[in-house]
Amino acid sequence: MENELVNTTSEATFRHPVTEDGAAMWTMAKDSEVLDLNSSYSYLLWGRDFAQSSIMAEIDGRAAGYVTGYMRPDEPGTLMIWQVCVGADFQKRGLAAAMLDELAARTNADRLETTITADNAASNRLFQRFAERHEADCDREPLFTTAMYPDGHDTEYLYRIAPLGLDADLRSLNLAASRSES
Repeated sequence: MENELVNTTSEATFRHPVTEDGAAMWTMAKDSEVLDLNSSYSYLLWGRDFAQSSIMAEIDGRAAGYVTGYMRPDEPGTLMIWQVCVGADFQKRGLAAAMLDELAARTNADRLETTITADNAASNRLFQRFAERHEADCDREPLFTTAMYPDGHDTEYLYRIAPLGLDADLRSLNLAASRSES
């Protein structure tokens, strides 16, 4: 069974989202019961304005997951990951890791950043393993503390993962090797 789950990730296809993916992205985020749910409008905009720095995964023609991100305007080589979401029917297959690797390769980012709350063990593990696969340093520090939020949101810790400066050929070889080891 475990091999079957791992192998289904190889059947995933990756593409940039389009506006029409906004509804599926919003639904997956809502159904996750873990992610901060943004307005449905924001997911539509994401498919329009930030598609080149985001990715959708499909398996058997169904939306299986997404990663939303953007290139930081003040640090053009930095890919900031906003959300990583895998649909309930597609979890425990390595899809989140595969999407992150694919997006990092497509954007040719030098550095990856994200924010995660301390209690989100799965996301903390996902990004620590991303750093390990890419042989990059992973620094963590508070970015937005509870006192900064008007609604008492938990502190978001900034992860800075760098350098990701492998050339494209080497990155592709490392990506293929990490997928075959999974």
